[in-house]
Amino acid sequence: MVARPDLRRRPLSAVPTITGTPWHPPSEHQLRGMDTEAALDLGWGRLVFGQTFADPQRLVDVLHGEAEGRRDICIYPRDPQVLLGLAPDELFLDPSLTFRLDLHRYRPRRELVENVFVRTVTCPDDVAEMERIITRAGMVPGDPATVWHNHSTRTVRYLVAEDRRTGRVIGTVTGVDHVRAFGDPEGGSSLWCLAADPGEAPPGTGEALVRVLAERYLARGRNYLDLSVLHDNAPAIALYRKLGFRQVPALVVKRRNAVNAPLFVPGPVGLDRLNPYARILADEALRRGIRVEVTDAAHGEMRFSLGARSVLTRESLSELTSAVAMSRCDDKRVTRRIMEGAGVRVPVGAEVAGDDLGPALALLAPFGELVVKPARGEQGKGITVGVRDEAGLRSAVALARQHCPDVLVEELVVGEDLRVVVIDSEVVAAAVRRPATVVGDGVSDVTTLIRRTSRRRERATGGESRIPLDDTTAAVVAEAGWAMDDVPPAGERIRVRRTANLHTGGTIEDVTDRLHPEIAAAAVRASRAIGIPVTGLDFLVPDLDGPEHVFVEANERPGLANHEPQPTAARFVDLLFPETRCR
Repeated sequence: MVARPDLRRRPLSAVPTITGTPWHPPSEHQLRGMDTEAALDLGWGRLVFGQTFADPQRLVDVLHGEAEGRRDICIYPRDPQVLLGLAPDELFLDPSLTFRLDLHRYRPRRELVENVFVRTVTCPDDVAEMERIITRAGMVPGDPATVWHNHSTRTVRYLVAEDRRTGRVIGTVTGVDHVRAFGDPEGGSSLWCLAADPGEAPPGTGEALVRVLAERYLARGRNYLDLSVLHDNAPAIALYRKLGFRQVPALVVKRRNAVNAPLFVPGPVGLDRLNPYARILADEALRRGIRVEVTDAAHGEMRFSLGARSVLTRESLSELTSAVAMSRCDDKRVTRRIMEGAGVRVPVGAEVAGDDLGPALALLAPFGELVVKPARGEQGKGITVGVRDEAGLRSAVALARQHCPDVLVEELVVGEDLRVVVIDSEVVAAAVRRPATVVGDGVSDVTTLIRRTSRRRERATGGESRIPLDDTTAAVVAEAGWAMDDVPPAGERIRVRRTANLHTGGTIEDVTDRLHPEIAAAAVRASRAIGIPVTGLDFLVPDLDGPEHVFVEANERPGLANHEPQPTAARFVDLLFPETRCR
């Protein structure tokens, strides 16, 4: 039997290149037309092209010039071990992998990613949305002026992804054209800052961004698209391999600075088990050189130490908050009395004592709708909004008593749910909290949409936020005119919870810059009346830009991670250790 030749497609032989063989000195022919000592400012730091430096000491000198608060990245350095030997106390080898997509092998996707539209940045508002998403993803945000300047060139390409159903920007990626940056003889390009909004981005957003960027550079005639990804980012690596990227032996060198500290300094035991609300504070403390001891990861409890002084914290609650202040926040009846004494308006309300619904029923006639809540409790548990009749009142009171025997009934105040964070008698952040909603895609029923949205909320908050599939959810969906097994048309937004509590899937939008001075003053007055150093104060406001407000409650342990990009974590650590404040 005659052997037949193997007709299967074989991979092309590896061709020696400047970036593919960083240990091999390039020839003059290979370097023809390439600029020397090239560095590109991307706003969050400089991208330093190591292959353009012949003298390793010059490369060390350039990296030494990194600006405060920035993160320079040196990719493709020749003989990186030499760099580390020249500056072992200043530089480190980044624990990342470099992947390359050979663009001549790229194959477009047959169908578009559902509900995702990718386009070029067109205005400063797009830049602001980019930086918001990058911050939420835990990356260093760029300087908007630098980003906008780069946008006007063809060297850097900024793309954003929109949710077709809502029009909101939900993802971003940055591309760098190496030919325009430094005359790259290899005809390369690279991908940076790929990020998708963890709470809102539809599945496939990251893939859509990478594909569009690859197709843009393929159309320019570029040969490859490179990227650097942390070695333990399994989901990202799986995506890149799916799209045809292969690992190449290019390495990355960075400076030992506060931003990069988690990459070269071992973290405290239990740090990776903290929830997002505790982790953001631990990271800020470590960045300042404060020792962090995780004493109870499950409850977000940590001890911060600097010199001979230490402070025990549980997320944003610390030893600086007194037991009296905690008790004032814990009992909503007490909080109401204190607010009234401080001149802060509260809803008209009454307490339900025993089975006597008389005082509560007396509120129904003048106000029409009521809110029933446990006098003590948190995370929105046991609260019923929109009680309209005696039967509903009895049911709501019974639900509230499952969480606390004392029940409070208040007028239903219509308005936006506003959370104001006050730290050390200063307003640090303000955000509107909105009840959980789902957006129809024309294919999935309401139950499926809720489950899908809930999974995204869980991933975005480390399991802290999810939408319950319970009778309350079904009732709210019914009030909106839908059944749980109905299939809403694409783009149809359906509210699925009454309250805006984040633990039941609510979302949050930063409005710090829009906060009216009178509301800010009321928030500071309220925090001082309670005598609490850190608090989240909830108001209902009919107009975000106006002064009208009604106080709802005070939280002694607000989730500071919900308010990025506002510096809530920084102000919290300033409070604990003012000597570390960045001036």
